[in-house]
Amino acid sequence: MNRQQSLFPDPPTPAAATSTAELRLVTFNAQHAGPDRARRQAAWLSQQPDADVVVLTEVGHGPGGHALLDALTQHGYPHLHTSTPDGPDYRTVIASRQAPLEPVPTGIDVLAHRAPAVDLQIGAQRLRLIGLYVPSRGPAERRNQNKRAFQHAVTRALPGILAAADGPVVVTGDLNVVEPGHVPHYPVFGAWEYDFYRSFTDAGLTDAYRALHPDTPGHSWYGRGGNGYRFDHTFLTTRRLHLTSCDYVHTPRLDGLSDHAALSLTAHPSAAATDPFSFDKAAGTGI
Repeated sequence: MNRQQSLFPDPPTPAAATSTAELRLVTFNAQHAGPDRARRQAAWLSQQPDADVVVLTEVGHGPGGHALLDALTQHGYPHLHTSTPDGPDYRTVIASRQAPLEPVPTGIDVLAHRAPAVDLQIGAQRLRLIGLYVPSRGPAERRNQNKRAFQHAVTRALPGILAAADGPVVVTGDLNVVEPGHVPHYPVFGAWEYDFYRSFTDAGLTDAYRALHPDTPGHSWYGRGGNGYRFDHTFLTTRRLHLTSCDYVHTPRLDGLSDHAALSLTAHPSAAATDPFSFDKAAGTGI
């Protein structure tokens, strides 16, 4: 069942001013938070200036997940879109402070509740946003089965998603894979996992963080031994969308809100934005 509604008729004004002239997006792994931590997550997000639109992954299906949805609305996110899984599983949630969200089909036929998609208006453009939460490697009895099946479903559907969109497309979430050439290298990842990362760039999408930070590892999750992994990604089409910033925000990880850093991105609609490294005259910097 899709959820796209306001639970409170007059939600409080968010701490940060909203903008419909640019895409201000935060991607955040909720780490199946219980009710108390979920409410603190929503409060933190409401304070972030770049969190006009939020994609939350690993949202639990129980009381914590329900508390997160309610708290988001209370903190100024009246527009919510998510799907309820058929069984006990994590899901992905898309929330918006101001721009209404119009659910759209994706053709992803495996664990679709982990891959919601919406259209929203940014400036004069209609933008398509897909949130993804790829399963982890899984327990020993089903090692990688769900991960492979979901990744294959996304790869199959991606060309159709791009072809059906009228404007820019943004795909973001916790992909549970690292990029080829990741620093440091981890031999546990197989060629099929690197192929999944490449499926986005092969389809013509740009890795937003890597485009702006070609030489910075940019880890978003750390293992028990302190090793860093860049699991959280945002890919986008640069046609009619000018990327201006993309950074990992480690405050929620360091404060115990999640075991992941958040990923913050801003982009401006443009009539002819085709190069993510074009010169930003307003900022006075090359990107």
